[in-house]
Amino acid sequence: MQIQDLPYPDPGVPDARSGPRFLWWLGRNQLGGQFKALAWGLLHFLAVSTLPFCVGLAVQSVVDHSGTRLALTGALMAACGACIALGELMLHRTAVTNWITAAARVQQLLARRTALLGSALTRRVAAGEVVAVSTGDVEKIGWFVESVSRFSAAALTVVVVCVSLVVYQPALGVIVAVGVPVLAVAVLPLLPRATRRADFQREKAGRATELASDTVAGLRVLRGIGGEELFLDRYRRASQEVRRAAVRSARMWSAISAIQVLLPGLLMIAVVWRGVQLARDGRIEVGELVTVYSAVMLLTYPLRHFEEIAMAYSFSRPSARRAARVLSLERAMDSGGSRAAEVPGGDLYDPVTGLLAPEGRFTAVVCGDPDAAGLLAERLGGHASQQGETARAEGGPRNASVVLGGVPLDELPLECARTAVLVQDKDPVLLSGSLRELLDVPASGLVSAEAALSAAQCGDVLDALAQGSLDTEDPMDARVTERGRSLSGGQRQRLALARSLITDPEVLVLDEPTSAVDSHTEARIADGVRSLRAGRTTVVFTSSPLLLDHAHRVVLIHEGEVVAVGVHRELVHSEPRYRAVVTRETEEEAAAEAADRTALGAVTVDDEAVLDGVLEEIEETA
Repeated sequence: MQIQDLPYPDPGVPDARSGPRFLWWLGRNQLGGQFKALAWGLLHFLAVSTLPFCVGLAVQSVVDHSGTRLALTGALMAACGACIALGELMLHRTAVTNWITAAARVQQLLARRTALLGSALTRRVAAGEVVAVSTGDVEKIGWFVESVSRFSAAALTVVVVCVSLVVYQPALGVIVAVGVPVLAVAVLPLLPRATRRADFQREKAGRATELASDTVAGLRVLRGIGGEELFLDRYRRASQEVRRAAVRSARMWSAISAIQVLLPGLLMIAVVWRGVQLARDGRIEVGELVTVYSAVMLLTYPLRHFEEIAMAYSFSRPSARRAARVLSLERAMDSGGSRAAEVPGGDLYDPVTGLLAPEGRFTAVVCGDPDAAGLLAERLGGHASQQGETARAEGGPRNASVVLGGVPLDELPLECARTAVLVQDKDPVLLSGSLRELLDVPASGLVSAEAALSAAQCGDVLDALAQGSLDTEDPMDARVTERGRSLSGGQRQRLALARSLITDPEVLVLDEPTSAVDSHTEARIADGVRSLRAGRTTVVFTSSPLLLDHAHRVVLIHEGEVVAVGVHRELVHSEPRYRAVVTRETEEEAAAEAADRTALGAVTVDDEAVLDGVLEEIEETA
């Protein structure tokens, strides 16, 4: 896989059982790139390691006054220089390719998992952690994948050089062959502590990122209540904790680096000391001593990659564990489905609550508990509730699926279920970009953008966007800022409603779509949605009398089940529980009203008794 071929047509199915297994899976899926990097790394390191032998041959040629050997040695050194340059260039190219392609694979996997889980993701993993995994963790995972090939080439080079020195000059080669493995394993006792400190630093950084994300998301609210300084102090403390953790981690890694410098220096001193004794006794040539000395000096270059792979693994292991945790999350319903990918039509029915939304009708649902209403709205769209996900994770039974036209939604492929039923929650998100891009969503093509904007009463929104984008004549080209922060809550809500109307799904479920608009606008929206959705099934969760009065059918849900069905004008007079929700009537007010009615009824009975007594007296007198 080359960079120009990204993204992957199919990133594969990851082994997300643990962080190390995920890293191993990534490596197995990039064997071609790893072998290329290993080949170029061997060329580079072996060429570097050949230089000491060339230097030794050159020195010995001068001692022996051999011009021919000196010229040949110079040509060999020139060839080594060319191999070093070519190997370094291609090693860097292939290693970076491995890094980028591995990071791209992880990002694709995370993006697909996020799209699959939908709103269930942020209920099970903090949004800040998802951001951290998709940015910093992806880079650390790519770093480890990229460093594996360089470390493998360096390790093979060290083995080749040690064996060569033993063959070339056994008296000194044995010292090098024994000392180099000691150098390689000397830092192993420090790695667990360094890894723990790196994990602690990453945990603190994740918390700081999550706090920053939450603060930015709620900045407008914080300004409204004067809480900017409070949250700024919290983030400042969190960032200082990250700094202290980073310093403690850096101290450990600096100690490891110091050991990697100290021990090779001691080995070099031992080799030189022993080599001088052997040269003084005439047991080795001067060129051989220079060769062994140069080889030990240059061995510190490949040995540095031992420290790099240790650091890369220590930092990437917690990152891989977090990525594997996200990638291991599953939906409560099978995304593949067991039925053919055909969008069903008909009545929408929830067997748990008994809610029935007839096909082609405008059904309003009244529920006294807003949280219960939100969970039911998600159920109607085939989105599993948190309780359902927990039951699935624990191996327990799941609630019965919502049925559309006699077909359970969880038996349909995920894309087909989303096409059939669209759910707009009470806090919809607007993505940044132009208004035209915002409304460019998968749709039936039967509802135009103008019709949807008109039904959602977005005229003032278009005017506001046009005034904020003076360089554009068409309001559709005006830019919507991130999450629509430049718009009011009601304007964002209406734009989100227009986006939902454009899709024109078979069933549209709206959860409190007009909670942030005034009553006049709400009445016009109710009329516009009913007209535009004529012949389509629409379910609206609301307690607004203006929306309820436009519904063909009103359903009251109390304590998780349907208790009344009718139209608004009938239910408000005949059903006290309905009236309490719609009119916001408190229990005290309802009790007082009931007492008044009882008293009124008692007075009426007494008056009739007195009147009957008077009539009897009149008759007797007559």
